[in-house]
Amino acid sequence: MRGFSPGLAARRLLPLRLPPRSPQPPGPRLSSRPVAAAGAGSRTGAMDEVLRRAVPPTPAYELREKTPAPAEGQCADFVSFYGGLTEVAQRAELLGRLAQGFGVDHGQVAEQSAGVLQLRQQPREVAVLLQAEDRLRYALVPRYRGLFHHISKLDGGVRFLVQLRADLLEAQALKLVEGPHMREMNGVLKSMLSEWFSSGFLNLERVTWHSPCEVLQKVSESEAVHPIKNWMDMKQRVGPYRRCYFFSHCSTPGEPLVILYVALTSDISSNIQSIVKEHPPTEAEERDRIAAAIFYSISLTQQGLQGVELGTFLIKRVLRELQKEFPHLGAFSSLSPIPGFTKWLLGLLNSQTKDHGRKELFTDSESREIIEIIGGPVHETLKVVLSSNEWTQSEKLVRVLHAPLMRLCAWYLYGEKHRGYALNPVANFHLQNGAVMWRINWMADSSPRGLSNSCGLMVNYRYYPEETGPNSTVYLGSKNIKASEQVLSLVAQFQKNSKL
Repeated sequence: MRGFSPGLAARRLLPLRLPPRSPQPPGPRLSSRPVAAAGAGSRTGAMDEVLRRAVPPTPAYELREKTPAPAEGQCADFVSFYGGLTEVAQRAELLGRLAQGFGVDHGQVAEQSAGVLQLRQQPREVAVLLQAEDRLRYALVPRYRGLFHHISKLDGGVRFLVQLRADLLEAQALKLVEGPHMREMNGVLKSMLSEWFSSGFLNLERVTWHSPCEVLQKVSESEAVHPIKNWMDMKQRVGPYRRCYFFSHCSTPGEPLVILYVALTSDISSNIQSIVKEHPPTEAEERDRIAAAIFYSISLTQQGLQGVELGTFLIKRVLRELQKEFPHLGAFSSLSPIPGFTKWLLGLLNSQTKDHGRKELFTDSESREIIEIIGGPVHETLKVVLSSNEWTQSEKLVRVLHAPLMRLCAWYLYGEKHRGYALNPVANFHLQNGAVMWRINWMADSSPRGLSNSCGLMVNYRYYPEETGPNSTVYLGSKNIKASEQVLSLVAQFQKNSKL
């Protein structure tokens, strides 16, 4: 009951591909009719009944290793019942009941805590104190953890738990369930999945044009950053001067969990179209043409594995693989999107519009030039203009906005924080990995998506292999961002004009 073995048998993890919501997972059912067809009252009663049967009671501490595991059918009942809930709100309701009703026994925690405190105030043998602390740890384990542990032993059980966590995250995002109990259950699930999907269980696989068709299909369908349009597009992304790698679990070779695309270039790329649209210089790779490795896309295929650090492991492994293949390779960098920049900028312009006396975003000369082109109040009119992608058709407007949008973007990436860390999730990811915020690139992504998300800007996060460890420690510990002179200069320019 206290935990689970990190060396789960491979058969217990098979298969990892998440099943469709219909048909329902195999296993005995509590009702012959779909749960969605039942009334609210009967559904609530059914939820309570399946939870009562499926969640094992916590044995007394003295019996923790002698209590038999619950029958496999009880866990299968929960899996089957959950699969029969066809609506997000219904699944959220069941998860909420599980989190609130089958968590930690706070009375036991208080009692065991008092015992530990009492022993610390009295001269006793160390063994007595250690056992009291062990009792406290045991009391701190929520009951539903036992359910998750036993489900993981079912065939396809881990796959089910990955999907369950994805549902939980979706319910939280939709605010269908909130509160500390749900956050605690999410943390417990994340911790368990982190052990099952630790680096020791992951296989690095490279995708080439000669990989099995099903692998190429899965990889192409999972590309979330720069969508793959057709087979010729896919062939180019795994062809000469390109690399594609993914992690699979040791129990399911060929099943991508997280995918990384790499471009092998002569220098650090500043434009994504040159990577995803232009053809390589030659059909056969010439090693003397390769001086930089650009990580231009990383995609997680299972939403239930968010926060499990698969992307971090993958970049570090691929970096080592590339160093082996190209010992002379001297530059490793991402070419990353900046999701959220346009939204942040429009909000900033909106606040400036309401405060007519503030003009800190643009210099006087920039404001005059912008007014001449767009013919209206700077902040109010620019907010409308940047809400569509048509502004890029005006060469004059693109030229005038170059300097102010570059420094605004630098501030957004470097200065806007969430709990002391970079607000932008992509920036936070690379900075946690120990990368340096190296260069902001103007008109680096001219695709509709790139213009809508970040006004066409992209950023390079540079990976210096010998410095990633210390950089990561500094960022996570003191929350200081390591940035290049270009970025710091743009930030200084922003601060000079702004009082934000």
